[in-house]
Amino acid sequence: MSRRFPLALAAALGIGAAVNGVFMLISPANWYFAVPGVTTTGPFNQHFVRDIGLIFLLVAVAMLTGVVRPAARLPLWSAAALWLAGHALFHFWEVAVGICGTGALARDFPAVTLPAILTTALALWAWRDTARESRRPHSVEDARAAQG
Repeated sequence: MSRRFPLALAAALGIGAAVNGVFMLISPANWYFAVPGVTTTGPFNQHFVRDIGLIFLLVAVAMLTGVVRPAARLPLWSAAALWLAGHALFHFWEVAVGICGTGALARDFPAVTLPAILTTALALWAWRDTARESRRPHSVEDARAAQG
């Protein structure tokens, strides 16, 4: 697979996380009322919204740094995937215990579950790409040594 698509996807996810995080930090009340379904999860808490905004900025930095720094890609994208997957699983748990109705899963899918799935796929791609790169000779001396 070409590196162009995974890197473009990672950049898009990073930019999306950055936009969301900045919105949460700059205008938490407007974010709270603008995002569908958020008002049904509990009362507005400016501190909490900003805390999560910081996490989204960290996810953005991880994804965007991984785009431009291949050596950092695997750990950064894996960390972002872990948080996003945990966030998505928490949304599933809320439905399982009756806090939210099942309609919340469909409503939240584009902004919660899909980014978790895509980031996990990117972390797996980075793992395979890192393994593939480590097996490839990088210099004339390495190529000669590999030939025996």
